[in-house]
Amino acid sequence: MADQRPVPPPPTGEGRSAVADRDPHDLLDRSGVRPDRPAAVEGLPPAGPDRATLRLALTVGGLVLAVLLGFGLGRANPGPGAPTGGAATTAGAATPGGEHSHAPGTGAHQHGSAVAGQPDPAEAGGLAVASAGYTLAPVGTAFTAGRPGEFRFRIRDAAARPVTRFAVVHDKPMHLIVVRRDLTGYQHLHPTMAADGTWSVPLTLAEPGAWRAYADFTALADDGRQTAATLGVDLVAPGDYRPRPLPAPATTATVDGFTVDYRGTPKVGTAVPLAFRVRTGDAPAALERYLGAYGHLVALREGDLGYLHVHPEPAPAGDPVTFWLTAPGPGRYRLYLDFQVAGEVRTAEFTLTVG
Repeated sequence: MADQRPVPPPPTGEGRSAVADRDPHDLLDRSGVRPDRPAAVEGLPPAGPDRATLRLALTVGGLVLAVLLGFGLGRANPGPGAPTGGAATTAGAATPGGEHSHAPGTGAHQHGSAVAGQPDPAEAGGLAVASAGYTLAPVGTAFTAGRPGEFRFRIRDAAARPVTRFAVVHDKPMHLIVVRRDLTGYQHLHPTMAADGTWSVPLTLAEPGAWRAYADFTALADDGRQTAATLGVDLVAPGDYRPRPLPAPATTATVDGFTVDYRGTPKVGTAVPLAFRVRTGDAPAALERYLGAYGHLVALREGDLGYLHVHPEPAPAGDPVTFWLTAPGPGRYRLYLDFQVAGEVRTAEFTLTVG
């Protein structure tokens, strides 16, 4: 027989209003199914997720999207004045750890012409008196050959204002390289700056002729941005100029009883390691740190005197001093390796041909 139990009528009036006014999330029974929704029927797709599940999914999805967007924006925009190394300090007020530096493992680097605050290793610097928004403005350029003098200059910004804030790079805010146009008479100097932005350094041009001075620096803008640049200007010592030919290419040089050699063959547009060894007799020389490193290498190109200032990889004392050099073009170059032993800085010179 059919079940004759009476079927209760649907709720009306107060009872129906109470159900309709309740929050939908309160209508879940212990099985997790809302009484006002049919349960899944075998053979038919299950009912869609309830609002609680949707809300949870949207919240999690939003968090994931925010993380991904933040990561992408952080990579695309490191922020204004993103550092090229360590913290920068004002020239004349250097503090420990305030030099322009690089994280361990970044390897050696060289200073040429600056683009967007970083030198392009495939370009030679020092070919112009103005570059990267800065100008080298000498107070005077004439010297008497063989007589001690003083070289004074300023670095001016795009508005012709003297620049007074520079990053300390390898222990100094300014590196000044001076050489005669036949690539003799090399000098690596470190001027001092007055409060008005005028740099000065004692300078003697030993012989008559045309000379080239390179100011290698990293300027600090008001917003903290760093711009590395190398600017060049001609100096003159009137007299009988007799240029000397470059010595033949060689990988070994001697200076004051030290024998210096290197291994490596530079190539145009490709970074190649040059490993230098300094020896006294058969024993490695006791190199000392000079300007924060065990050696500094300057490369000048014959003809236009294009300039590269290369710094070494960090290495323990006694190991070969390794530089990564990118030749900006074919031709002959003169290499100048500065190293310090027993408190005295010496320079070994080499002629190099890049084909």
